[in-house]
Amino acid sequence: ERLCGRVLLEAAAPLRVRALEVAARGGAATHWLEGRSVGINAVSSDYAAAETYLRRRQLLLRDTGETTTLPAGRHEFPFSFQLPPTLVTSFEGKHGSVRYCIKATLHRPWVPARRARKVFTVIEPVDINTPALLAPQAGALEKVARSWYSNRGLVSLSAKIDRKGYTPGEVIPVFAEIDNGSTRPVLPRAAVVQTQTFMARGARKQKRAVVASLAGEPVGPGRRALWQGRALRIPPVGPSILHCRVLHVDYSLKVCVDIPGTSKLLLELPLVIGTIPLHPFGSRSSSVGSHASFLLDWGLGAPPERPEAPPEYSEVVADGEVAAVGQSSFPPLQDTDLSFEGPFFAYIQEFRYRPPPLYSEEDPNPPSETMRPRCMTC
Repeated sequence: ERLCGRVLLEAAAPLRVRALEVAARGGAATHWLEGRSVGINAVSSDYAAAETYLRRRQLLLRDTGETTTLPAGRHEFPFSFQLPPTLVTSFEGKHGSVRYCIKATLHRPWVPARRARKVFTVIEPVDINTPALLAPQAGALEKVARSWYSNRGLVSLSAKIDRKGYTPGEVIPVFAEIDNGSTRPVLPRAAVVQTQTFMARGARKQKRAVVASLAGEPVGPGRRALWQGRALRIPPVGPSILHCRVLHVDYSLKVCVDIPGTSKLLLELPLVIGTIPLHPFGSRSSSVGSHASFLLDWGLGAPPERPEAPPEYSEVVADGEVAAVGQSSFPPLQDTDLSFEGPFFAYIQEFRYRPPPLYSEEDPNPPSETMRPRCMTC
């Protein structure tokens, strides 16, 4: 996009000016300290890194070697910058940030320069309508519950979500199966976790935070529980930052089972939080098949025993239209201004967004037994 603005200069008296410039700056920076003990002394290591994304400069009053006198009053100087096609999303973290700002500098003879600063926000477009982000995510784990060196049974967990990419405000339907083969009740939980990773000089610093969570009901010994699309809503959070060399912002869905006396069973599924939501009819041909197989894998749907036969022509077109077409050797010409009215177009509107029928080896309309088979050589 093009960033436009203006510099306002108010002078109470005639003002001598040498130059007036405005600059656009933007970049990422990380910094933290790590302390360690060396004998009886404490030594701290300083880690810092920076990366520049935007550096533009524009002269509003050029320095020609001579001063310019501005009369008293209010003066406006418009400016505009063309932003690069790719910029990292603005971000503020504990050990790093991504910031963008506009700086205006007024140079006057024999007087220190005056500066003004204004911050603006950049949102990198992250489109979730890609095959990689529309693919389902699944995983399975199991753990033996132990107590004082004795086995108390096996606890297994499997979880699945319909895609990897989501946008803030969407609901993640969580499908999970918890099989408790131990002698104690266990508690399943799920959460969306944000992980901030700061990088400098080959070192990494991470900070995690839970942005949304839900808890299920306890699963008794020898029992099995199913989550058939438990809703977990994503709150207003910043998008994923994946293309920055000094910091990353990642998201994941963590499904865990708390086992008494044993470390919890944790399953992690990656997530990408985007800015462009799912298109209602985009990539439908690929999403319908994947969603159908997704439901069948988890026993949430079954194909019909016999596919429905296509309707007869007389059921789609009115009897009067059939008779009119039969009396003429050519079908009637339609008006150039097409009107989407009538039973035919109503049928199209009704079945436009339905998925195609499932394939079946069985003929839905078998031939009659009284029909004589035709010779293959005739």
